[in-house]
Amino acid sequence: SPAPLSAFVPSPSLPSTPGTPSLSTSALPPPSLSNPLVSLAPECPPLGLESLRVSDAQLRASSIQRYGLGAHRGRFNIQSGIHDGDMYDGGWCAAQKDQNQWLEIDARRPTRFTGVITQGLNSIWTVTGKAVFPANKDPETPVLNAFPAPVVARYIRINPQTWFENGTICLRTEILGCPLPGRVWSSQLDFRHHNYKAMRQLMKKVNAECPNITRIYSIGKSYLGLKMVAMEISDNPGQHEVGEPEFRYVAGMHGNEALGRELLLNLMEYLCHEFEAGNPRVVRLVTETRIHLLPSMNPDGYETAYKLGSELSGWAMGRWTYENIDLNHNFADLNTALWDAEDNEMVPHKFPNHYIPIPEYYTFANATVAPETRAVIDWMQRFPFVLSANLHGGELVVTYPFDMTRTYWKGQELTPTADDPVFRWLATVYATTNLAMVDGDRRPCHCDDFAREGNIINGANWHTVPGKAVFSLLRALTSTLPPPPPPAFDGDYWRLLNPGEYEVTAKAEGYHPVTRWCRVSYEDNPTLCDFRLTKTPKQRLREILAKGGKIPKDLLLRLRQLRLRKLRAQRQAQ
Repeated sequence: SPAPLSAFVPSPSLPSTPGTPSLSTSALPPPSLSNPLVSLAPECPPLGLESLRVSDAQLRASSIQRYGLGAHRGRFNIQSGIHDGDMYDGGWCAAQKDQNQWLEIDARRPTRFTGVITQGLNSIWTVTGKAVFPANKDPETPVLNAFPAPVVARYIRINPQTWFENGTICLRTEILGCPLPGRVWSSQLDFRHHNYKAMRQLMKKVNAECPNITRIYSIGKSYLGLKMVAMEISDNPGQHEVGEPEFRYVAGMHGNEALGRELLLNLMEYLCHEFEAGNPRVVRLVTETRIHLLPSMNPDGYETAYKLGSELSGWAMGRWTYENIDLNHNFADLNTALWDAEDNEMVPHKFPNHYIPIPEYYTFANATVAPETRAVIDWMQRFPFVLSANLHGGELVVTYPFDMTRTYWKGQELTPTADDPVFRWLATVYATTNLAMVDGDRRPCHCDDFAREGNIINGANWHTVPGKAVFSLLRALTSTLPPPPPPAFDGDYWRLLNPGEYEVTAKAEGYHPVTRWCRVSYEDNPTLCDFRLTKTPKQRLREILAKGGKIPKDLLLRLRQLRLRKLRAQRQAQ
């Protein structure tokens, strides 16, 4: 097998202009007739420094100025946070200024390396490469340099040769390489950034490969007219089935947060491929759940950020919509309406404690409500979703409702819902089964270490966000326990509960309410709790008269008894 790199790649003698940054790479010897392992190959994809597919443990450096400028920060397009201090800066910086400094990447398997992309240090210092090729001459613009010929090795080392006068050796990089087959499982997923056109093409490709379990549909349009496309994955696409819960994933609410978008696109591919391969877990998931995936809630914002390149647009470019609306704050504030009613003792007799109506001002034509927000609200109301999740980028944590503090002037405050145990359980299940989140050796994304809290947090206890998409919960909230989402036409309903016994009441206009005890077990399968409602005499009378029929004698007798009972009650009250 190929040995680890141990020598510089031979290159022509290139003059090094004073003040012009240059670098050298070392790997296996260049291709030759005596080295059959190396051959010309098509362009290889990024190894994964930017996407974190390459872990911190795979990066080493000859020296570092301090921890925040360590080898783990030498990732392409990595940025320095606003509040990070000196913990996480925007690149790797060597402690010394000599030609013996290097940044090394361990691919963990023989890999055919074809090129390197370099950047300087997040708008502060600049370093690029030249020993084999010239590179960037400003802090942010990435420069791709292909090797004269592909090189096979496990390790690759970048060795800066010159740097700007009075500067410091600092850089960020991405390596292009194709892992050799047969050693490690290789994913067939389309792992790359997808702009709007590429996203649509990928979704159509998945639909063509798995037409029996997928359906593409639009929930609306963005401000610039881009379709907000979703994919349904189910054994009967386009049809709600009794006993089959509906789930939704939303990503790309902030246009420049690309991770959620790519995760959902990869999830579409994965479910399609694994269903076709007969993966028992995936087959069960697809046949027993109706899954809806919206990979881009803010397509206009993504396109804005995409044109400038991943992360190079900074923290704000493309985050909001084309109208400069933050979709994460754009839903109707139902929290305040409910809490004000509770404080005035109006709940539940004068103000509903569930299915809270949308404020009238929010429906006005001149209200500051993005078309993307209206489309998602309409989507929520058209489908009886049982559970949903919204994917963001920037931290590795699961937040659960409420996301807005009850004390309006506080920026942080523990604000649980009436059903806090259920939401904590859901968040904990996700956080404890996500391999990246349970990795004790992983570094925090920025300055907050959520591992101390089990990688979950009450949203309002992190930072208050009024007008968040918790709107969908408050449309179905009660002061004791949230009811299920509105039942489907066929009466199918779902209610997420922790194990225990619950008193449940089913109501419908024109029917007598029915109350019964329902027991939720610890088993994986849902508990059935059916209700059969009978029509009230008034409802039966309305239906008969509407059809032009005659009132049955038993119903006339029943109505007469009710009138007499009402008269007696009125006389006693006088």
